[in-house]
Formats: sequence, C-alpha cells, structure tokens
Amino acid sequence: MSLPRPGAAQMPAWDGDIPAAHRLQDDLSRQLVLRDDFARPLRTIAGFDVGFEDEFAMTRAAAILLDADTLEILDQQVVRLPTRMPYIPGLLSFRELPALLDALAMLKHAPDLAFIDGHGIAHPRRLGIAAHFGVVTGLPSIGVAKKILTGEPRMALHEMRGAFTPLRSGKDQIGWLLRSKPGCLPLVVSPGHRVAMPSAPELVMRYVGKYRLPEPTRLADRLASRRDPSVPDADA
Repeated sequence: MSLPRPGAAQMPAWDGDIPAAHRLQDDLSRQLVLRDDFARPLRTIAGFDVGFEDEFAMTRAAAILLDADTLEILDQQVVRLPTRMPYIPGLLSFRELPALLDALAMLKHAPDLAFIDGHGIAHPRRLGIAAHFGVVTGLPSIGVAKKILTGEPRMALHEMRGAFTPLRSGKDQIGWLLRSKPGCLPLVVSPGHRVAMPSAPELVMRYVGKYRLPEPTRLADRLASRRDPSVPDADA
C-alpha cells in the first residue's frame, strides 16, 4: 500500500522517558484535524484492535477491511510483535501502535475511515490510541472505547438505542457517551483525526448491528482476542 510509515520522531523507540513521551503527545495533539475530511460516500472502512499473548509479552494487532455499504470483509490481517514497553497509564498508544501500524500496512489498501478500539481525544492529553493512529497515518479515525478514561457526561444518558450525551473535561467537549444497545453499558466515542465531533456518534451508529460494538471494532476484537467465531458475543 502507498501509505508512508511514520518517522522516528512520531513513533520513537521506547526508552523509558515518560516526560519526553508526554511532550510528544502534546505536539501530536496540536496536529489533529477535528473537522470532517473523509471520502463521501465512504467506500471502505476498517476496524483495529489489540490483544496480548504470553502474559503480555507478545502484542497481537488485528485489522479488518470492510465494504462501507455491505460490510463484506475485503481483507483481514493479524500481526504479532514483542511488546515494546510496560503498561503506563496515559501512554497506551505507545505500547500498541507499532503493531497496529504493521497490521494497517498489510491490508491490501487503506480504508476511507478507521474505527479504533480505544479513545480518540477523550484522553487526558487529547491523544488516545485512535488520535495517535490518525495523526501518524493521516487517516480519518474514530475512537470507540468501552469505558470512560477521563471526563464527565453532561447529563444522564437515555436508555433508547442511539441516544448520546456530551462527555466533557472542564469546559471542553472531548467526546460522547453513546447508547448503542439498550440494556448495555454505553460506549465512549470520540474523534481521532479528520472527523468532526458532531459526526462521530452518527458514524458509529451507522455500523452498529445487533451487538453493542459497531461491526468494524467488533470483528477486529474477535481477531485480536482469537475468540471462536461460532461463539456469540457478550454484550455486557
């Protein structure tokens, strides 16, 4: 595929320097584009997720490319790499992104829009995995997370399917709580890159079927976790 790989300045080897990683997050967050800048109509979408093997010694990244209209699977790839660093709160993207970038590079072509299992700008430094992925690849991206990392909902969330309410950090809106399925915990949806805040929940709901997760990240999650495809998903 034609996408350039990020340079060392954007994805440096991990050397244990946490303040330097924070400075890089701040720099990259200033490069994010939070307006709609994706292909219309969407032709292809992709889901990305990361799991771990061998007691976290091995990172397993999954990428799945789908037709944006039919959700036909066009390609899927799994990459296994030695885990590059320990878990450090707020720096998850530095741990997971190298394997995700390799999985992206193996797809037969880049998607028009990437759905990442994790946060976009709904992150203490406004650079969760979906935002980091988007800014270093240049791809439009959305974060779809299962729980709040930072921020507070503006108001109570209705139980109706498709209901959403702003997630705020101080005066700033950083994402949405989205009720993708009644009776289930809400998703945390936030723009990553080249997607506007108002568009993020609508784009996610466009690809929600009978499960809590939208199809791109649901299918990527199954690949990343090596779950038996014959076993139904849990919606909790």
